[in-house]
Amino acid sequence: MTSELHPKLLVSDADAAIDYYTKALGATLTERVADDQGVVIHAELALGSGTFALAQSVDEWGWLDPASVGGSPVLLMADLPDPAGTADRMAHLGAEIVIPVEDRPYGKRQGRVKDPFGHLWVLSGDIG
Repeated sequence: MTSELHPKLLVSDADAAIDYYTKALGATLTERVADDQGVVIHAELALGSGTFALAQSVDEWGWLDPASVGGSPVLLMADLPDPAGTADRMAHLGAEIVIPVEDRPYGKRQGRVKDPFGHLWVLSGDIG
């Protein structure tokens, strides 16, 4: 077994988030688990060679989404073939462009987007 890190995003509406991330990022849902009340306690999505998970926020469990804690303290970094196109698609589906995707002096084409669930994404690609 190798060591890997997979973020798990806590969101206010897990099914809406699954729909958003599949449409906006082109992610593929690979697993969805709900409890007896229909609360999504785990969903896994593939994005390129990586994966990330999400779950419905549940206050009683201490699972708090960004809106309930005043914003996200984490930047999710995604290397993509078309960061500007992805940012535009994310914004069209409800995200906010925080920093426009532009060529940066450190050799990347990069920008930042806040998704409808409060998570911050740094979208990055090669200049070219």
